[in-house]
Amino acid sequence: MVRALLVLAMCSALCLANGIERLDGSRITPDEIDALAARLMKSAEVPGLAIAVVNQGILSYANAYGFRDTDKHLPLTVNSVMDAASLTKVAFAYLVMELVGQGKLDLDKPVYLYLPKPLPDYPSYADLSGDERYKRITSRMLLSHTSGFPNWRWIEDDRKLKIHFEPGTRFAYSGEGIDLLQLVVESVTKRPLKDLMQEHVFEPLGMNRTSLVWQSSFDNDYANGYDEYGRSVGLQRRDKADAAGSMVTTVSDFARFLQATMQGKGLTPKSRQQMLSPQIQIVSKHEFPTFENQTSEQNKAIRLSYGLGWGLFWTPYGKAYFKEGHDDGERNYAVCFEDRKTAMLIMTNSGNGEGIYKGLLEGVLDDTFTPLEWEGFTPYDQLPPRPPLKQYKEVHLDATSLSKYVGRYGDPPNLILVIGREGDHLSIQENDEPKQDLFPESGGGFFAKSADDLFTFDLDAQGRVSKMILHTEGRDIPLKRID
Repeated sequence: MVRALLVLAMCSALCLANGIERLDGSRITPDEIDALAARLMKSAEVPGLAIAVVNQGILSYANAYGFRDTDKHLPLTVNSVMDAASLTKVAFAYLVMELVGQGKLDLDKPVYLYLPKPLPDYPSYADLSGDERYKRITSRMLLSHTSGFPNWRWIEDDRKLKIHFEPGTRFAYSGEGIDLLQLVVESVTKRPLKDLMQEHVFEPLGMNRTSLVWQSSFDNDYANGYDEYGRSVGLQRRDKADAAGSMVTTVSDFARFLQATMQGKGLTPKSRQQMLSPQIQIVSKHEFPTFENQTSEQNKAIRLSYGLGWGLFWTPYGKAYFKEGHDDGERNYAVCFEDRKTAMLIMTNSGNGEGIYKGLLEGVLDDTFTPLEWEGFTPYDQLPPRPPLKQYKEVHLDATSLSKYVGRYGDPPNLILVIGREGDHLSIQENDEPKQDLFPESGGGFFAKSADDLFTFDLDAQGRVSKMILHTEGRDIPLKRID
């Protein structure tokens, strides 16, 4: 830790003397960056922001602003652990490309051939039984998001996993695809992913406060997440590694990862070259929803495409690659310019974080090329007025009435919601995510004070709870009672 702080101090001293070089060759001083960050955070209502800039392959600037805990007024630091969300995917892709370079994994071999039993025999993939197209899916397709899978099966009306198009023919972002590749990697290596990532990526790259699962050493400095209204949603303390999004890291650590990516540290030259080469041209008008049928030529000029784990585009300054990270109360962005060996990392603990990407990228790097519109990142000052919070009237229920709702609901093994009793109210926990308190309301349902979701319950003929219905974003999602 001391060494890391000394390195950052040296980098800061360099910046104070020379400033940070932008893409157009002009320079910006740390004071100017600080002023820009403060203005954008205040305007967009972002409680905590961390920034790192790499110039010529050197970490030339890293700073953190605002709070990691607004209630306790605890400041965010460059060593505060933050939820990386989908930035996890590029770290996982790095491991995969190491295995490819070592000859342990072939990008073009159908992944089912690496498994000890047929893919549909795994409970998580039973939905694919009868669809032989799964036998055409390769690691290359999974890393380039061309498998045909949805982002997540729970988005589907029936919450079942399905293949939407001929694998390899078009881009459609998919966390499901990354999770399948995790199963393959663990089968090939016979090792759990959390250990593989620690030994092959995090430790060699000096990412000492990064992990796919929660560590007790993170307890002293971590960032709470906050939604668009400033309500705390906590930080996910996962105990199960997920290649698609369970990584926690710091802005300092992930900046080291960006440096290593530029250098190809630990990768063969061929593996790095493949990772950052176009695998599929992107012609969709937007990244989400993934199966939107609108096409557009608006990104043809920047040759928008996807590599292996990374999005790619071209600028007057050469090739660039990018990755976003989006989770409840966490918004992160990383972009690297290959020829200039320049990168910028933005990490926020706010649902409003995406609204300041444009201002930061343009203000710090003079980056006007990143495809933020395609990714759906609207600047804060162009967003429609925020709708008012829903108002619920809390009522009292006795312990006996509350206890009848206690149990597990969902569609195992994919989605499990656990309802518990916490004194005079309930709690809900999705898989290994943080618990949320649920309070009874006058209409007969239960609401969370930190979210807009409403939960109601159906009773069977004997008066027992048989189903829970989640009412969210205009959808009614039934979840059967498991036990």
